[in-house]
Amino acid sequence: MYKSLFLAAIVTAVAAGAPVAAQTQDVTVASKPGAVGISQTVEISATITKIDKATRAVTLKGPSGNETTITAGPEVKNFDQLKVGDTVRAAYLESLVLELKKGGGLPVKKTEKSEVVAAKPGERPGVVGGRQVRVVGNVVKVDAATQTVTLKGPERTVDMKVRDPEQFKLIAVGDQIEATYTEATAVAVTPVAVAPAKK
Repeated sequence: MYKSLFLAAIVTAVAAGAPVAAQTQDVTVASKPGAVGISQTVEISATITKIDKATRAVTLKGPSGNETTITAGPEVKNFDQLKVGDTVRAAYLESLVLELKKGGGLPVKKTEKSEVVAAKPGERPGVVGGRQVRVVGNVVKVDAATQTVTLKGPERTVDMKVRDPEQFKLIAVGDQIEATYTEATAVAVTPVAVAPAKK
């Protein structure tokens, strides 16, 4: 799974159940005959409480007081601009779309592409990136008793449970399923507010 900058530590902590960051989540499911998709958007934030410039270690604290320390790798441009009190905000989108290809005909293969755009020199630290994986597999077996479809892909064979009876009726041996998995991230650092100087 693609993760970069501070997002890796924040997402890992959230997935493990540790409330390191404030989190909002939105899940959407959509379907039409021969296609189904699910997407999830997660927005998370944490505050920088400590920075070790020598080791590039950054300590992040969530609203519940839990802290985690991560190492900002070389992909974190403009590291020297980070300050204690800055807020790290990340938005993470993940989606999976399955499409039925009646009669097949597509090459059985897996393709992957990714792109990362980091902050330019002088800009606030941040990154935007994404990855998409597309896999095409052949339907080699359909089990009506269990509503299970067996797919043979480029690397392995898997059984897939089709919970919607109407969708299941559309699938036959010789068809193909195309799965497209997409994930995208955007990470930004908001500087700590500086109080105006007293006159």
